[in-house]
Amino acid sequence: MGRAFEFRKARKFKRWGHMARVFTKLGKEICMAVKAGGPDPTGNPRLRALIATAKTENMPKDNIERAIKKATEKDSSDYKVVVYEGYGPAGVAILVETATDNNTRTVGNIRNYFDHNGGALGNSGSLSFLFDHKTEIRAKKDGVDVEELELELIDYGAESVEKDEEAGEILIEGTFEGGTKIQGYLEENGFEILSCEYVYLPNNMKEVTPEQREKVQKLLDKIEEDDDVQNVFHNMVEDENEEA
Repeated sequence: MGRAFEFRKARKFKRWGHMARVFTKLGKEICMAVKAGGPDPTGNPRLRALIATAKTENMPKDNIERAIKKATEKDSSDYKVVVYEGYGPAGVAILVETATDNNTRTVGNIRNYFDHNGGALGNSGSLSFLFDHKTEIRAKKDGVDVEELELELIDYGAESVEKDEEAGEILIEGTFEGGTKIQGYLEENGFEILSCEYVYLPNNMKEVTPEQREKVQKLLDKIEEDDDVQNVFHNMVEDENEEA
């Protein structure tokens, strides 16, 4: 999982950096976490995890505090997470995770991207079965026996625990439902949480030709440019040349 995990992370933050919106996107997630669980990180594990992610990505402390404060204001935007499902060229399955305060605007835009780039937006639940909703956590702690840690975390929903020796990080993949429990265990046992993300991982990969890949990538790029889009997941086999 380690290489694939880091590759997905690198692609995402490279994309966010290219669009110069990484702080805005993290700010939206912080806002939603505050509205769902309150502004005090002590009693809000999702907010704690997002603050850790923001710090890892060098988001200034002032930006983090401003996002938390903004979420507590009466006139702040009420973002909702909405996941859209569709097929791209060559039958590639695509899940689009958005944070929107205007679903009519967002669905209209997403549908337009699919329609004009060789794809088709589907109904809710039409292809989510092709993906598994997972938790991915990056953490640090010296002197950890990874095998023992994995045995400890299995009961909390962990499915894979690996050590990235080069980065000195522990990579944990687990069930979506177990994310908060895994995070809680790590915090209670002195681990530094670097990031905690909820992702959709394809359980069936789709092979494509170079020409098909170009068309799919054009659609993905267009979707990712939208301000309401937080993440895009697909089941197209990654380009080995790009991954190297």
